[in-house]
Amino acid sequence: MLSLLKRPLSSSVACRRIIHHAPLTAPLVRAMSSLPSWATVDPADLGSSSDAAYLVPNLVNGEWKTDCQKIIDIIHPLEKNKPPIFRICDVQEDEIKPFVESLRKVPKSGLHNPIKDSHRYVEYGEISRRAGDALCQPNVAEFFTQLIRACVPKSHAQAFGEVKVTSAFLNNFAGDNVRRLAKSFGVPGDHYGQFSVGHRWPYGPVAIVTPFNFPLEIPVLQLMGALYMGNKPVLKPSEQVSIVMEQFIRLLHHCGMETTDVDFLNCQGPVAQQIIMQTPVRLTQFTGSSKVGELLSRATHGKVRLEDAGFDWKVIGPDVGDVDYVAWQCDQDAYASIGQKCSAQSICFIHENWKESGLMEKMKANALSRKLEDFTVGPTLTVTTKAFLDHTSALGSIAGAEVLWGGKELHTHNIPEKYGAVEPTAVFVPLEELMKLENFDNCTTEIFGPFQVITFYNDDTLDTVLAALEGMSHHLTAAIVSNDVDFCSKVLSHTVNGTTYVGRRARTTGAPQNHWFGPAGDPRGAGIGTPEAIQLVWSCHREIISDNLVTAGWEQPAAT
Repeated sequence: MLSLLKRPLSSSVACRRIIHHAPLTAPLVRAMSSLPSWATVDPADLGSSSDAAYLVPNLVNGEWKTDCQKIIDIIHPLEKNKPPIFRICDVQEDEIKPFVESLRKVPKSGLHNPIKDSHRYVEYGEISRRAGDALCQPNVAEFFTQLIRACVPKSHAQAFGEVKVTSAFLNNFAGDNVRRLAKSFGVPGDHYGQFSVGHRWPYGPVAIVTPFNFPLEIPVLQLMGALYMGNKPVLKPSEQVSIVMEQFIRLLHHCGMETTDVDFLNCQGPVAQQIIMQTPVRLTQFTGSSKVGELLSRATHGKVRLEDAGFDWKVIGPDVGDVDYVAWQCDQDAYASIGQKCSAQSICFIHENWKESGLMEKMKANALSRKLEDFTVGPTLTVTTKAFLDHTSALGSIAGAEVLWGGKELHTHNIPEKYGAVEPTAVFVPLEELMKLENFDNCTTEIFGPFQVITFYNDDTLDTVLAALEGMSHHLTAAIVSNDVDFCSKVLSHTVNGTTYVGRRARTTGAPQNHWFGPAGDPRGAGIGTPEAIQLVWSCHREIISDNLVTAGWEQPAAT
């Protein structure tokens, strides 16, 4: 595996050396540094020429392949009149045989496990260290930052943050920390010579389906978790961003990973499902919409781990303080990355004590300061302008409701019609109206863009807020903005969201590498980022009981 072990690496560079660059124009990217040696594309060239548009290949059985019947153009997300940013080899249903055969070769016992080929745990610790070190290099970090921004226009800080989290994750699992994921435990037996050991065992052939909004962080964290535990994954990223993971897999090859350890698949959803159904894929990890997640769950008879939709709530408690900070965090939670986060703040319950604090005015000012020029607003890739504005209008027509800010299309943009181009938006809905049966589902529908619902409550209606939280269908992230211990304890004790921040600085969008991120309340829920998440998603429990010694003088007992 580690074919590069004999090749000296450049001296290890701590991630603190990555400087947070100001936003860069494409020409500056090319001029500021050389491309990484393993890279096969220059982010600055994406969307510059129809004839020379980069073709993203597939990887199967260790070979990159571009022979396919159909090629899909990935349109420029900002300029509808520009050439496509890249193309993908779109595998069709009658072309899946190589992927099927590749996965059928993988035994249920995986490529490694605690007894078989355990040296691979050590090797993946080294691969992880090398990849983490690479992402700490300024030119590599900027390469991926600009590649992300080309596919999903977002601010430089947001894209760079994704690279930084990914690098920290990889460094977390350097050295011996991969094999520690497979740590076993022993229990004494019933008699002399007997003991049992619980192991973490891989599934073998697995599939990973990832979304567009975090083109590097989500697929890398899930892919590496699968590999660490001994599985052979086929990775199917969103077509809109597949170039990012194609380049990262090339980096992994450069860092010593065997080319046959991962298959990389560009295709539409139904084709991916056919591959999963026609092979012995024993687990599919899916991150994306709840509708697709449910379809996969039914098709695989529940052999899934889901990190799906998140209608994420924030409750701001009765104790008023740090208004500027709370307003800033609300803005970040609702609108950073153009609201295209599964952890984005979808609804905010604000205690009436805050009405005279200036909080709402500050939230509005922050939202209106966002602009297309620095990509703090931009295209929404799964919600059209019409769908967004229709939803805004529907909520705004509820009795007592009003559009607080936004609710309009962006001015002077050239974003393609298939995407959305809207201002950061907030709609106030009275709590009593929100709770009505005819309104509740619409008010708690996730809009994957810069949109939030705002409502007020008081001490007498806190239980109504808790009833609203109980009635929501998905339980990913939440924030309780309060330093009132009694208040926080009551809300925490009556809710279930898997990643919940509490305290004055609470946020909904906390998804770094240092703590669990994932939903709760669903046995199919997938975590990401931590040892516990990797063990839960990418391994199962196997108990091996050793019983070796027959004591001297043993006599056969009566049959039972």
